[in-house]
Amino acid sequence: MKKSLFAIAAVTAFAGAAQAQSSVTVYGILDAGYVGGNQRNQTTSVTGTNASGFAISGAESTSRLGFKGVEDLGAGKSAFFTVEVTLAGDTTAVLGGTRQALVGLKDNKLGSAAIGTQYTIIHEAVGATDPGQQNNIAGNVIYATSSNLTAASNANSGHTDAYTVRTSQTLKYVSPTFAGLTVKATYALNNDNTSQTGSYTVAGGSTNGGTTNYNGWGVGADYAWNKLLVTANYQALKSVQPYGTSSGAYTPTDAAWTTTTGGVNSQDNQTYAAATYDFGILKAYAQYVNRKATAVQSSNNYLSRSAEQIGVRSFITPAVEAWASIGNGRFKAYGVSNPTANFTGYQVGSNYYLSKRTNLYAIFGSTQTSSTTAGAFSQNNYAMGVRHTF
Repeated sequence: MKKSLFAIAAVTAFAGAAQAQSSVTVYGILDAGYVGGNQRNQTTSVTGTNASGFAISGAESTSRLGFKGVEDLGAGKSAFFTVEVTLAGDTTAVLGGTRQALVGLKDNKLGSAAIGTQYTIIHEAVGATDPGQQNNIAGNVIYATSSNLTAASNANSGHTDAYTVRTSQTLKYVSPTFAGLTVKATYALNNDNTSQTGSYTVAGGSTNGGTTNYNGWGVGADYAWNKLLVTANYQALKSVQPYGTSSGAYTPTDAAWTTTTGGVNSQDNQTYAAATYDFGILKAYAQYVNRKATAVQSSNNYLSRSAEQIGVRSFITPAVEAWASIGNGRFKAYGVSNPTANFTGYQVGSNYYLSKRTNLYAIFGSTQTSSTTAGAFSQNNYAMGVRHTF
């Protein structure tokens, strides 16, 4: 009888230990509310867009659903995975695009390495040093989203005006933290080389052959000391794709840098540096971002954007949190019409926490752009809603 009880206890203990060695977590965000705003051409006094409506895509945070798991392999080693998709609540399709899909290995002494669709090191650094915590409302010149006034930004597609958010087919390494210093590196490799068999039109976007390569790398470092955090990051992404108009042949041509694709036939270099300091009653932020996309065929053709921003974030009461940011920057291009533009932006917002997982929010942001070639423009954006994390 004692032997039987001992055997049952041993099996139970072993099963409990095995279960503790592996875990899967379901997580996500549901963000819904009222979003509105307007755009105006200050030169002609014409209102270009005046929109408002209810949205569940997310104003403060993009709605998402994710699964992440960890398996303990013993001796300080583990395997992990993450799968995360956008919740497209504003359409009949429940699930939107892939935000993350990666699998990797970790050694407590050597660091971690993962392969798949992942956030870039700049996007992760901005997440840790942005006073607005990467919300989707205008006015933030660092996490500069699109002008879609009634839904989440085009950050879902993998790009903002300021930097690339995520890359696919990417290897990422993160070092252990030593004396407050953490080093990160990424390498993206996506080559598709096939024979050109037919016409390839710029407008139609036919993809029946040719060389389509999207490659890149990045490095970054974070240093934390007491209440100070400093980060510096750089990433270089290259896109090469055939373009042509005649059957059986193609000629690569200069293409504009766009926020939806990151650019075609371009070398896209991006830099981000920031610092935060927690004073206790509030947290202060200082940020700088620079992006330059140069045509592969001619380095004389390029588009560039740089911006700097300062901000604060603080809990006014245990349940009320507020933040504010203000920044400016410059956009310029050379090779086509040589446009230049100076821009400024500011944003204020507040959260009221009903619990640790649920909060009400109100956000207002404004961006002003003065252009020497296309006139002056302004954009105002606001949102009120509720966010629940799980």
